[in-house]
Amino acid sequence: MKTVLECIQSGAKYLRDRGVDGARRNMEWLVARQMECSRIELYTQFDRPMSEVELEPLRDLLKRRGLGEPLQHLLGTVEFCGREFLCDQRALVPRPETEELIEEVLKLEFLRPARVLDMGTGSGVIGVTVALALAADCRETVLADISADALGLARENAERHDLAPVLLQSDLFAEVEGTFDLIVANLPYVADGERELLSREVSHDPDLALFAGPGGLDAFQRFFPAVPAHLAPGGWVALEIGANQGQQVTSLAETCGFESICLGNDLSGNPRFVFARAAGHDEDTPAPL
Repeated sequence: MKTVLECIQSGAKYLRDRGVDGARRNMEWLVARQMECSRIELYTQFDRPMSEVELEPLRDLLKRRGLGEPLQHLLGTVEFCGREFLCDQRALVPRPETEELIEEVLKLEFLRPARVLDMGTGSGVIGVTVALALAADCRETVLADISADALGLARENAERHDLAPVLLQSDLFAEVEGTFDLIVANLPYVADGERELLSREVSHDPDLALFAGPGGLDAFQRFFPAVPAHLAPGGWVALEIGANQGQQVTSLAETCGFESICLGNDLSGNPRFVFARAAGHDEDTPAPL
């Protein structure tokens, strides 16, 4: 009968041999899930034997991870900006770059209490996180997505954090009414031809949330012309983009009449965020970044 430590070591080797990054960490998470404890608690139980009842489902999880199924799908949760959210195949797995986007969004100067729109919300992590951070400074949060499945996951995550946002199934702004002080969006931006370049893990995300035409810009080209009608004077729009799309996306923002347009880098130095402001703000208010 294998001990917890022996199970972790053998499972990590299995994953490493199949090209899984962070194999040891992945295996620790899977064992912790099976034992219903935290990763830290594992270290106090290394010598405990694991029963066959525990090992059988663990073998299935290990095989699925070795085939590239995202760890977050297997665990059923993901940590995002210090909070735990549900995570499955209905929406994108939230990534560290999106956490960086939110950090910058919360530095923006806009009217408060704010009406906030999370466009293409997916799992809802952006809108829920921003609403929780703003607290009383957020008068309404709208989570919009074309996918009914994604909205179902967003609803579950909102309920998990005791929020009651407006959930709206909409193809971009088709069903959206009124104006917002802040619009945040993580729209699809992968070019159709780049499908084969994606990691095994990313290939488990919904196509609808990933691909945006031959150049990966189709969603932005539809999004920006509609934003001015839904952004309050002085309001901000903030987006995550592909690392090679900065010039095209900022040009779209300029064409649509936005001001204070900024291109921001992620922690790896890649230009991944675009911020743009509607006219009507105080000229003395500084731009982000």
